[in-house]
Amino acid sequence: METPFSEQDNAATDNYLATEITEQELPAVPANLNIDATAAIKKLVEHTEKVIRGKRRQIEMVITCMLAGGHILMEDNPGTGKTVLARTLAQCISGEKEGEHVLFKRIQFTPDLLPMDLIGSHIFDDANKEFIFKKGPLFCNVLLADEINRASPKVQSALLEAMAEHQVTVGETTLQLEKMFFTIATQNPIEMEGTYPLPSAQLDRFFMKIKFGYVDEVTELNIYREYLDIARNLVQMEQVLSMRDILNLQQQAGEVFVHEEIVKGVSNIVRQTREHQDISLGASTRSGIALLKCLRAYALVNDRTYVIEDDVKDIAYAVLDHRLLYRNKEGRLKALEGIINKETDRLAKLKLY
Repeated sequence: METPFSEQDNAATDNYLATEITEQELPAVPANLNIDATAAIKKLVEHTEKVIRGKRRQIEMVITCMLAGGHILMEDNPGTGKTVLARTLAQCISGEKEGEHVLFKRIQFTPDLLPMDLIGSHIFDDANKEFIFKKGPLFCNVLLADEINRASPKVQSALLEAMAEHQVTVGETTLQLEKMFFTIATQNPIEMEGTYPLPSAQLDRFFMKIKFGYVDEVTELNIYREYLDIARNLVQMEQVLSMRDILNLQQQAGEVFVHEEIVKGVSNIVRQTREHQDISLGASTRSGIALLKCLRAYALVNDRTYVIEDDVKDIAYAVLDHRLLYRNKEGRLKALEGIINKETDRLAKLKLY
């Protein structure tokens, strides 16, 4: 499984993607990926849909982010199903011991939350007359950081190391998190009083940011009719994949083939965001690497062992938008979308597939 991109690599980031483009020897489309992978992913999507109705695309985006080894930020109004989606996903995955779910933790972020409430703290063991470390909720497999923008910057920064390095530091001790560690964070775009907007450094740790949105009228009517069955489905959710399966799928996602022209397309999009007149802060090289990882995972979710041009159009906005700073409202509406459309049109003319 690929390790997350760390801050210490920043000195070499400007050369990283260029090296990957010019020097990487890309093989033919691999035929040796596990055929059961796509069947397993399809089963995970379908079981999640038993609870989260009418949101297949959002479910696929969350699973894509998980298989890419990243974390996802969901922003929308209360009551649209963000929290339930996180819980449902965890219910569908079994842990190390048979019959148990992966370890799921939900943290409600509030202004009075402290870093130790996430990481844990040393407590005195009266029996052994010594201090022992009691792990906090960060030591889990699926973490739901609910309304993350309501906590202070000090608490938000406690997540930075965990999300980027899969580890936390307590005093002079560094502790590794679980091998499978996936953060689903939510934030509420309304009632902004008493909130702390996430800094760019933290937003950059999220591979994707998506909006959940309301379901269509027919789906919403069905939810009202069947809400008791939906709640029952959540309680009785079948475990369709194991944690080992998820780690295996993450590894397989890293083996998905990306054509050299698509890699160049990613580079072009990233560089054009830095040169656009309506964007004051463009995408970093880490953004391009995150996009490549998500493209590979998205292809796997869509039953392919190779990335196509449409994949770039489908997910590039979700991967890059939250990492940019725009000069004006018009730029936010049109700049990135225009850059992506221009590059995907170029790729479509090449007729790679």
